[in-house]
Amino acid sequence: MTSPLLSLPGAVAADPPDQGVAAHYGDPLREQRQLAAGHGFVDLSSRGVVRVSGGDRLTWLHSLTTQHLTQLAVGQAAEALVLSPHGHIEHALYLVDDGAATWMHVEPGTAGDLVAFLDSMRFLLRVEVADVTADWAIVWEPAVNVVPCRLTRLDEFGQEVFLPRAELDSYPHQAGPVAGIWAYEALRIAAHRPRLRFETDHRTIPHEVGWLTRAVHLNKGCYRGQETVARVHNLGRPPRRLVFLHLDGSVETLPPHGAPVEHDGRHIGFVTSSARHYELGPIALALIKRATPEDALLLAEGVAASQHGIVPRDGEPKRQRGRGDVA
Repeated sequence: MTSPLLSLPGAVAADPPDQGVAAHYGDPLREQRQLAAGHGFVDLSSRGVVRVSGGDRLTWLHSLTTQHLTQLAVGQAAEALVLSPHGHIEHALYLVDDGAATWMHVEPGTAGDLVAFLDSMRFLLRVEVADVTADWAIVWEPAVNVVPCRLTRLDEFGQEVFLPRAELDSYPHQAGPVAGIWAYEALRIAAHRPRLRFETDHRTIPHEVGWLTRAVHLNKGCYRGQETVARVHNLGRPPRRLVFLHLDGSVETLPPHGAPVEHDGRHIGFVTSSARHYELGPIALALIKRATPEDALLLAEGVAASQHGIVPRDGEPKRQRGRGDVA
């Protein structure tokens, strides 16, 4: 679906998987500065929205995901993952409950697969699953500005508003200037926040990208993929680790997703996301081999890069609890 905000002056359409929303509105660095100052919002209406209702919804989602959800309070944000039987990440869910239903948003184009999986696991429980992307959209705001009568998911990175899609075109009149997905992505990368299908591939486990601290509860009961999570957590040696890269500021072209990362002439990983930050300049995230020295200078598709660790080599990132954590 194409956002009506793409008709605003200066709007330039984003590339897949974010097609349907704007990459920017003419000045992505200015848009970043506005967001960093707490002004405006980002149109994330390309993301999928799924609603789960019914009296058993929280205990059921608790049993299927990596997060402890049985006591999820109304309005409390949570992140959860759906793993494969081997512990590889299949879906990333950003959840909030309104007392009658659990709402979640997911990566563009993944809501259908998620709903199919959830429907296959319903059995005789009191749950109903619906893909409501056609009727609901997500907008992100950097500052706490609770919108009356809106379901809002608030965490340490900002707030996400579940907005009736029919009201999307009038939202700039309520929330101020709109920014494109490029500005949002630059802030996301600088905040070291992983994104499904960017920081992950078919074999990524939660420990490698920092999701262990936000989206995995290590003391809950069985769920699919738990054996891998527990084993790698106990050993403390995930195969790869996510790093933040400061790229050579003289480059004109950013290394794209999938670009090779090298150390001493050896291929050690790949760039997952890259952007131009309004203060930091060209930056990126990369997934590299765990054993790579933490102070090593790297090359990202030939571009010199210094690294800042997100996931340490021992696989045990320091716990940083945010407002969205579930106890």
